Amino acid sequence: MRTLLDYFMLPLANFEVQRAQIEPVIAGLRFANTMIDFAFYDVPAFRRGLVHEGIEVDWVDGETGQPLREQTNLSALLNPEGSILVIDAANAPHVRRFINVETFLDPARDGARRVDTISVSGVGSSALGSAALAWNASTALGKPVAAIVPGYGLADVVQQALGGWFGFEMYSYWIKQPVQEWLAQIAPGAASVGRRLLATTPGHAKAPGTQVPVFRRGSGSSDVLHAILKAARNVDTLIGHSKGALVIGNAIADLPPEHLARLHVMTFGCVVGEDADVKRYDQFLGTFDALGMLNSGGNQAEHRVPTWHSTNTQSSLSMRVAVLARSH
Repeated sequence: MRTLLDYFMLPLANFEVQRAQIEPVIAGLRFANTMIDFAFYDVPAFRRGLVHEGIEVDWVDGETGQPLREQTNLSALLNPEGSILVIDAANAPHVRRFINVETFLDPARDGARRVDTISVSGVGSSALGSAALAWNASTALGKPVAAIVPGYGLADVVQQALGGWFGFEMYSYWIKQPVQEWLAQIAPGAASVGRRLLATTPGHAKAPGTQVPVFRRGSGSSDVLHAILKAARNVDTLIGHSKGALVIGNAIADLPPEHLARLHVMTFGCVVGEDADVKRYDQFLGTFDALGMLNSGGNQAEHRVPTWHSTNTQSSLSMRVAVLARSH
Protein backbone atom coordinates (compact mmCIF):
# COMPACT_ATOMS: atom_id res chain seq x y z
CA MET A 1 0.00 0.00 0.00
CA ARG A 2 1.43 3.37 -1.06
CA THR A 3 1.93 6.16 1.42
CA LEU A 4 1.55 9.87 0.68
CA LEU A 5 5.34 10.09 0.43
CA ASP A 6 5.31 7.42 -2.30
CA TYR A 7 2.99 9.57 -4.42
CA PHE A 8 5.33 12.53 -4.08
CA MET A 9 8.15 10.33 -5.38
CA LEU A 10 6.26 9.35 -8.55
CA PRO A 11 7.30 10.97 -11.86
CA LEU A 12 5.16 13.94 -12.86
CA ALA A 13 4.20 12.09 -16.04
CA ASN A 14 2.08 9.74 -13.92
CA PHE A 15 -0.27 12.63 -13.14
CA GLU A 16 -0.59 13.91 -16.68
CA VAL A 17 -4.08 14.12 -18.14
CA GLN A 18 -3.98 11.72 -21.06
CA ARG A 19 -5.17 12.41 -24.59
CA ALA A 20 -7.84 9.70 -24.35
CA GLN A 21 -9.29 11.42 -21.27
CA ILE A 22 -9.49 14.91 -22.75
CA GLU A 23 -10.69 14.11 -26.29
CA PRO A 24 -14.33 13.32 -25.28
CA VAL A 25 -14.49 16.61 -23.35
CA ILE A 26 -13.17 18.55 -26.34
CA ALA A 27 -15.61 16.81 -28.68
CA GLY A 28 -18.50 17.63 -26.34
CA LEU A 29 -17.64 21.30 -26.26
CA ARG A 30 -17.16 21.30 -30.01
CA PHE A 31 -20.66 19.81 -30.36
CA ALA A 32 -22.00 22.72 -28.27
CA ASN A 33 -20.25 25.13 -30.64
CA THR A 34 -22.00 23.38 -33.53
CA MET A 35 -25.31 24.32 -31.94
CA ILE A 36 -24.15 27.94 -31.72
CA ASP A 37 -23.24 27.82 -35.42
CA PHE A 38 -26.92 27.29 -36.27
CA ALA A 39 -27.61 30.72 -34.77
CA PHE A 40 -24.73 32.64 -36.34
CA TYR A 41 -24.14 30.96 -39.71
CA ASP A 42 -26.30 30.23 -42.74
CA VAL A 43 -26.51 26.51 -42.07
CA PRO A 44 -30.06 26.18 -43.54
CA ALA A 45 -28.97 27.58 -46.92
CA PHE A 46 -25.90 25.33 -46.95
CA ARG A 47 -27.95 22.24 -46.15
CA ARG A 48 -30.64 23.10 -48.70
CA GLY A 49 -28.03 23.47 -51.41
CA LEU A 50 -26.56 20.03 -50.72
CA VAL A 51 -29.91 18.28 -50.27
CA HIS A 52 -30.91 19.59 -53.69
CA GLU A 53 -27.91 17.65 -55.02
CA GLY A 54 -28.86 14.52 -53.07
CA ILE A 55 -26.32 15.03 -50.27
CA GLU A 56 -27.20 15.02 -46.59
CA VAL A 57 -25.05 16.93 -44.09
CA ASP A 58 -24.32 14.81 -41.01
CA TRP A 59 -23.39 16.85 -37.95
CA VAL A 60 -24.38 14.47 -35.12
CA ASP A 61 -22.56 11.26 -36.16
CA GLY A 62 -25.84 9.42 -36.54
CA GLU A 63 -27.87 7.80 -39.28
CA THR A 64 -29.94 10.33 -41.17
CA GLY A 65 -32.46 7.84 -42.49
CA GLN A 66 -32.69 9.84 -45.69
CA PRO A 67 -32.66 8.05 -49.08
CA LEU A 68 -29.91 10.27 -50.47
CA ARG A 69 -26.94 9.37 -52.64
CA GLU A 70 -24.23 10.64 -50.33
CA GLN A 71 -23.47 11.95 -46.89
CA THR A 72 -21.06 14.74 -45.94
CA ASN A 73 -19.86 14.34 -42.37
CA LEU A 74 -19.10 17.68 -40.70
CA SER A 75 -19.66 16.45 -37.17
CA ALA A 76 -17.75 17.58 -34.10
CA LEU A 77 -16.32 14.11 -33.55
CA LEU A 78 -14.82 13.96 -37.04
CA ASN A 79 -13.34 17.45 -37.02
CA PRO A 80 -11.81 18.15 -33.57
CA GLU A 81 -8.30 18.59 -34.98
CA GLY A 82 -9.12 21.18 -37.61
CA SER A 83 -9.23 20.89 -41.38
CA ILE A 84 -9.45 22.86 -44.61
CA LEU A 85 -12.70 22.53 -46.55
CA VAL A 86 -12.93 23.51 -50.20
CA ILE A 87 -16.56 24.52 -50.75
CA ASP A 88 -17.94 24.91 -54.27
CA ALA A 89 -21.61 25.89 -54.34
CA ALA A 90 -21.86 25.53 -58.11
CA ASN A 91 -19.96 22.34 -58.94
CA ALA A 92 -19.48 18.84 -57.56
CA PRO A 93 -17.84 17.76 -55.40
CA HIS A 94 -19.33 20.56 -53.33
CA VAL A 95 -17.25 19.73 -50.24
CA ARG A 96 -13.65 18.51 -50.25
CA ARG A 97 -11.82 18.01 -46.97
CA PHE A 98 -8.08 18.33 -46.32
CA ILE A 99 -6.56 17.43 -42.95
CA ASN A 100 -3.01 18.28 -43.98
CA VAL A 101 -1.82 21.77 -44.96
CA GLU A 102 1.01 20.44 -47.12
CA THR A 103 -1.45 18.22 -49.00
CA PHE A 104 -3.74 21.21 -49.52
CA LEU A 105 -0.80 23.19 -50.94
CA ASP A 106 0.39 20.35 -53.17
CA PRO A 107 -0.35 21.36 -56.82
CA ALA A 108 -1.07 17.72 -57.68
CA ARG A 109 -3.89 17.51 -55.07
CA ASP A 110 -6.12 20.21 -56.57
CA GLY A 111 -6.52 22.04 -53.27
CA ALA A 112 -4.98 25.50 -52.99
CA ARG A 113 -4.57 25.89 -56.75
CA ARG A 114 -8.38 25.70 -57.18
CA VAL A 115 -9.11 28.67 -54.94
CA ASP A 116 -8.22 32.32 -54.72
CA THR A 117 -10.49 33.01 -51.73
CA ILE A 118 -10.24 31.81 -48.11
CA SER A 119 -12.89 32.30 -45.42
CA VAL A 120 -12.51 32.11 -41.66
CA SER A 121 -15.47 31.82 -39.29
CA GLY A 122 -15.52 32.79 -35.62
CA VAL A 123 -13.07 31.27 -33.15
CA GLY A 124 -14.47 28.00 -31.78
CA SER A 125 -16.78 27.50 -34.74
CA SER A 126 -17.28 23.94 -35.93
CA ALA A 127 -16.82 22.56 -39.43
CA LEU A 128 -20.52 23.15 -40.02
CA GLY A 129 -20.33 26.89 -39.39
CA SER A 130 -17.09 27.21 -41.37
CA ALA A 131 -18.64 25.41 -44.34
CA ALA A 132 -21.81 27.53 -44.20
CA LEU A 133 -19.83 30.78 -44.31
CA ALA A 134 -17.74 29.50 -47.23
CA TRP A 135 -20.94 28.41 -49.01
CA ASN A 136 -22.27 31.99 -48.77
CA ALA A 137 -19.00 33.30 -50.18
CA SER A 138 -18.88 30.70 -52.95
CA THR A 139 -22.48 31.51 -53.91
CA ALA A 140 -21.65 35.22 -54.11
CA LEU A 141 -18.39 34.90 -56.02
CA GLY A 142 -19.34 31.98 -58.27
CA LYS A 143 -16.17 30.01 -57.50
CA PRO A 144 -14.72 27.63 -54.89
CA VAL A 145 -13.78 29.02 -51.47
CA ALA A 146 -11.49 27.37 -48.93
CA ALA A 147 -12.65 27.43 -45.31
CA ILE A 148 -10.22 27.02 -42.43
CA VAL A 149 -11.82 24.94 -39.68
CA PRO A 150 -9.97 25.74 -36.46
CA GLY A 151 -8.55 22.96 -34.34
CA TYR A 152 -9.92 22.91 -30.80
CA GLY A 153 -7.74 22.01 -27.83
CA LEU A 154 -7.16 22.54 -24.12
CA ALA A 155 -5.92 26.12 -24.50
CA ASP A 156 -9.12 26.95 -26.39
CA VAL A 157 -11.24 25.40 -23.62
CA VAL A 158 -9.53 27.58 -21.02
CA GLN A 159 -10.03 30.66 -23.19
CA GLN A 160 -13.72 29.91 -23.71
CA ALA A 161 -14.29 29.17 -20.02
CA LEU A 162 -12.79 32.56 -19.14
CA GLY A 163 -15.05 34.41 -21.55
CA GLY A 164 -12.93 34.13 -24.67
CA TRP A 165 -15.87 34.91 -26.95
CA PHE A 166 -15.03 38.51 -26.10
CA GLY A 167 -11.76 40.43 -26.28
CA PHE A 168 -10.03 37.98 -28.64
CA GLU A 169 -6.69 39.78 -28.75
CA MET A 170 -6.41 40.23 -24.98
CA TYR A 171 -7.30 36.59 -24.29
CA SER A 172 -5.07 35.28 -27.06
CA TYR A 173 -1.91 37.04 -25.95
CA TRP A 174 -2.37 37.37 -22.19
CA ILE A 175 -4.16 34.10 -21.43
CA LYS A 176 -4.35 31.66 -24.33
CA GLN A 177 -0.76 32.13 -25.49
CA PRO A 178 0.84 31.48 -22.05
CA VAL A 179 -1.67 28.68 -21.31
CA GLN A 180 -0.70 26.73 -24.43
CA GLU A 181 3.02 27.03 -23.53
CA TRP A 182 2.37 25.86 -19.96
CA LEU A 183 0.20 22.92 -21.06
CA ALA A 184 2.76 21.89 -23.67
CA GLN A 185 5.30 21.45 -20.87
CA ILE A 186 3.24 19.81 -18.12
CA ALA A 187 0.73 17.80 -20.18
CA PRO A 188 2.14 17.33 -23.70
CA GLY A 189 -0.17 14.44 -24.60
CA ALA A 190 -3.34 16.36 -23.80
CA ALA A 191 -1.92 19.64 -25.16
CA SER A 192 -1.45 18.06 -28.58
CA VAL A 193 -5.23 17.60 -28.98
CA GLY A 194 -6.56 19.98 -31.63
CA ARG A 195 -3.10 20.62 -33.08
CA ARG A 196 -2.96 18.05 -35.90
CA LEU A 197 -3.71 20.52 -38.70
CA LEU A 198 -1.25 23.01 -37.22
CA ALA A 199 1.39 20.25 -37.07
CA THR A 200 1.19 19.85 -40.85
CA THR A 201 1.93 23.53 -41.49
CA PRO A 202 5.37 24.06 -43.06
CA GLY A 203 7.78 25.48 -40.48
CA HIS A 204 5.29 25.36 -37.59
CA ALA A 205 6.49 26.25 -34.09
CA LYS A 206 7.10 23.61 -31.41
CA ALA A 207 7.36 23.84 -27.65
CA PRO A 208 10.95 23.34 -26.43
CA GLY A 209 11.58 19.85 -25.11
CA THR A 210 8.15 18.31 -25.71
CA GLN A 211 7.89 19.29 -29.41
CA VAL A 212 4.13 19.88 -29.06
CA PRO A 213 2.89 22.14 -31.92
CA VAL A 214 2.17 25.66 -30.66
CA PHE A 215 0.85 28.75 -32.42
CA ARG A 216 2.61 32.12 -32.64
CA ARG A 217 -0.06 34.47 -34.00
CA GLY A 218 -2.88 34.29 -31.45
CA SER A 219 -4.46 31.07 -32.74
CA GLY A 220 -3.68 27.98 -34.77
CA SER A 221 -5.94 29.24 -37.57
CA SER A 222 -3.86 32.41 -37.90
CA ASP A 223 -0.67 30.35 -38.22
CA VAL A 224 -2.28 28.07 -40.82
CA LEU A 225 -3.59 31.01 -42.86
CA HIS A 226 -0.24 32.80 -42.66
CA ALA A 227 1.55 29.74 -44.06
CA ILE A 228 -0.99 29.32 -46.89
CA LEU A 229 -0.70 32.98 -47.91
CA LYS A 230 3.08 32.72 -48.10
CA ALA A 231 2.94 29.53 -50.19
CA ALA A 232 -0.12 30.07 -52.43
CA ARG A 233 0.43 33.24 -54.46
CA ASN A 234 -2.95 32.82 -56.19
CA VAL A 235 -4.94 33.54 -53.00
CA ASP A 236 -6.01 37.18 -53.15
CA THR A 237 -9.29 37.44 -51.17
CA LEU A 238 -9.85 36.85 -47.45
CA ILE A 239 -13.29 36.76 -45.84
CA GLY A 240 -13.75 36.68 -42.08
CA HIS A 241 -16.78 36.78 -39.80
CA SER A 242 -16.68 37.72 -36.12
CA LYS A 243 -13.42 36.50 -34.52
CA GLY A 244 -12.45 35.10 -37.91
CA ALA A 245 -11.75 38.70 -38.92
CA LEU A 246 -9.24 38.96 -36.09
CA VAL A 247 -7.71 35.64 -37.14
CA ILE A 248 -7.11 37.23 -40.55
CA GLY A 249 -5.71 40.40 -38.96
CA ASN A 250 -3.17 38.37 -36.99
CA ALA A 251 -2.27 36.20 -39.99
CA ILE A 252 -1.41 39.14 -42.26
CA ALA A 253 0.26 41.32 -39.63
CA ASP A 254 3.82 40.30 -40.53
CA LEU A 255 3.42 39.18 -44.14
CA PRO A 256 6.00 40.62 -46.58
CA PRO A 257 4.76 43.62 -48.64
CA GLU A 258 4.70 41.64 -51.89
CA HIS A 259 2.16 39.23 -50.37
CA LEU A 260 0.03 41.99 -48.84
CA ALA A 261 -0.21 43.96 -52.08
CA ARG A 262 -2.51 41.40 -53.71
CA LEU A 263 -4.97 40.93 -50.82
CA HIS A 264 -8.60 42.10 -50.63
CA VAL A 265 -9.75 41.72 -47.01
CA MET A 266 -13.49 41.54 -46.33
CA THR A 267 -14.75 41.30 -42.74
CA PHE A 268 -18.27 40.89 -41.36
CA GLY A 269 -19.36 41.49 -37.78
CA CYS A 270 -15.92 42.62 -36.59
CA VAL A 271 -13.60 45.42 -37.71
CA VAL A 272 -9.82 44.95 -37.60
CA GLY A 273 -7.17 47.62 -37.58
CA GLU A 274 -6.07 48.49 -41.11
CA ASP A 275 -2.36 48.60 -40.33
CA ALA A 276 -1.36 46.01 -42.92
CA ASP A 277 -0.88 47.61 -46.33
CA VAL A 278 -3.19 45.33 -48.31
CA LYS A 279 -4.71 46.10 -51.70
CA ARG A 280 -8.17 46.83 -50.27
CA TYR A 281 -10.31 46.58 -47.15
CA ASP A 282 -14.09 46.21 -47.13
CA GLN A 283 -15.34 45.87 -43.56
CA PHE A 284 -19.01 45.52 -42.65
CA LEU A 285 -20.47 46.13 -39.20
CA GLY A 286 -24.13 45.96 -38.22
CA THR A 287 -25.78 48.92 -36.55
CA PHE A 288 -27.44 46.47 -34.09
CA ASP A 289 -24.36 44.26 -33.62
CA ALA A 290 -23.25 44.86 -30.03
CA LEU A 291 -20.97 41.79 -30.06
CA GLY A 292 -19.28 42.96 -33.26
CA MET A 293 -18.78 46.46 -31.86
CA LEU A 294 -17.23 45.04 -28.68
CA ASN A 295 -14.78 42.88 -30.58
CA SER A 296 -13.87 45.68 -33.02
CA GLY A 297 -11.99 47.59 -30.34
CA GLY A 298 -13.04 50.99 -31.66
CA ASN A 299 -11.97 50.33 -35.26
CA GLN A 300 -14.30 51.94 -37.81
CA ALA A 301 -15.95 50.03 -40.66
CA GLU A 302 -16.12 51.22 -44.26
CA HIS A 303 -19.70 49.95 -44.44
CA ARG A 304 -22.43 50.14 -41.78
CA VAL A 305 -25.43 47.91 -42.47
CA PRO A 306 -28.78 47.56 -40.61
CA THR A 307 -28.08 44.09 -39.21
CA TRP A 308 -27.02 42.21 -36.09
CA HIS A 309 -24.24 39.61 -35.69
CA SER A 310 -25.81 36.56 -37.37
CA THR A 311 -25.29 35.60 -41.02
CA ASN A 312 -28.19 33.11 -40.95
CA THR A 313 -30.55 34.30 -43.69
CA GLN A 314 -33.54 32.87 -41.81
CA SER A 315 -32.87 35.29 -38.97
CA SER A 316 -34.37 38.78 -38.95
CA LEU A 317 -31.87 41.57 -39.60
CA SER A 318 -29.13 39.06 -40.41
CA MET A 319 -25.95 40.06 -42.23
CA ARG A 320 -26.31 38.76 -45.80
CA VAL A 321 -22.74 37.76 -46.59
CA ALA A 322 -23.52 36.56 -50.12
CA VAL A 323 -25.24 39.82 -51.08
CA LEU A 324 -22.59 42.06 -49.51
CA ALA A 325 -19.65 40.10 -50.91
CA ARG A 326 -21.18 40.10 -54.41
CA SER A 327 -21.62 43.87 -54.36
CA HIS A 328 -18.05 44.57 -53.32
